[in-house]
Amino acid sequence: MTEKLGEQLTIDDMARSAMFSKFHFSRVFRQATGVSPGRFLSAMRLAEAKRLLLSTKFSVADISYRVGYNSVGTFSTRFSDRVGVSPIAYRQFRGLVPTGSGGASGAGAPSTILRGHVHPSPTDQPGPVFVGLFPSRLPEGKPVRYTVLDTPGPYVLSAVPEGRWHLIALCSTPTGTGTDWDDPGFIGHEGPLSFPAGTTTRLVDLRLRVLRPFDPPVLIAVRNRAPAMAAVAV
Repeated sequence: MTEKLGEQLTIDDMARSAMFSKFHFSRVFRQATGVSPGRFLSAMRLAEAKRLLLSTKFSVADISYRVGYNSVGTFSTRFSDRVGVSPIAYRQFRGLVPTGSGGASGAGAPSTILRGHVHPSPTDQPGPVFVGLFPSRLPEGKPVRYTVLDTPGPYVLSAVPEGRWHLIALCSTPTGTGTDWDDPGFIGHEGPLSFPAGTTTRLVDLRLRVLRPFDPPVLIAVRNRAPAMAAVAV
């Protein structure tokens, strides 16, 4: 995928490279990464687009072709859906897109407070830590709830809506430039976690580890400092 990011790769092409049948390859790939090969490839393309938007002066059209899209419209729509903002807005805000607060799905219904502790990796040089809830294993778009910690430690996410969510922590280095979540270095994951109706408090700890090549790319676009509150609903 990395070597042929701009080409029109299919599941058959990838399975052939791995010398597996298409079905066995897809099954093994999902077990290793938590997402399908197609979705992983799409995330890699958008992650590279994020990098190019911030580090080059290429036009949005040029970037879309470089990461394997034949249609600028399709690229812009996919980027907006998966990252949470348009490519132009992402470049304009230098990747630190302002996010607003809002209520949980089903306003007025009982919701859960999720709390726990983010433990650093033994090899970690702790920097800011993003902790967020997402619908899938991919950290993409606007999280259901999130907070940002100065260093690994206790966290609280309030007003968690009913559902099944993935809890993901991303840790940057102390010398990060403000777009730390694009290339965090350390990650922690638990999920999917169920939050049935009537749950009031849930305790879940996370342990950070070094980011691996099989970890899905990071597609979020939020500030590396949350407002002064326990959690932000977006």
